[in-house]
Amino acid sequence: MPSVPVRVLIADDHTMVRESLVQLLRGGGIDVVAQAADGLDTLRQAEATRPDVVVTDLSMPRLSGLEVIRRLYETLPDTRVLVLTMHQEDEYILQAVRAGATGYMVKDSPAAELLAAVHSVHAGKGYFGPQAARALAEQLRHPERDLGDPYGRLTAREREVFHLIAEGLTTKEIARQLSISVKTAENHRARVLDKLGARNTVELVRYALRKRLLD
Repeated sequence: MPSVPVRVLIADDHTMVRESLVQLLRGGGIDVVAQAADGLDTLRQAEATRPDVVVTDLSMPRLSGLEVIRRLYETLPDTRVLVLTMHQEDEYILQAVRAGATGYMVKDSPAAELLAAVHSVHAGKGYFGPQAARALAEQLRHPERDLGDPYGRLTAREREVFHLIAEGLTTKEIARQLSISVKTAENHRARVLDKLGARNTVELVRYALRKRLLD
């Protein structure tokens, strides 16, 4: 056990899950310095508290966990990110690692495994559960494999627009929330639909639900 407790931020939109994680980590001697219930708040809390490790879900409102990982990797490179999610699909595992995650485990893992994972990620060793380890090994054996997920080809701004569209905001509301012109918001919306191969908002929402990018 390190002499100085590991400082952790927990990001999960389910209150009961979040509170259970706080109890578990604190019981293991880990200092939970902040909690967040959505992606944007996770970034704000991380900037304010500068945690050693962010334990984050991938499916969160306002900004996805994948986008949170990308931005943390760029703005807080000393903060490690451990993904704790229900997603076991290879595409999520690989996208999370490519975005900058140094650990990945699923929510049905034993509780004690989370404590070990936090300490391992904090020590810079990384931590990948059996499913993630298998996916990474498979990708190393077949680096040419293209997962073909168009979501991964969206820019950071387009991913923001994607989630706001999926949450039901109009183009004017998106423009206001992102402090951009309506015309710019329209252009982002058109590019998002084009890259996803969606003809309209309904198809975009179906895509988001199918990929479990929304709750």
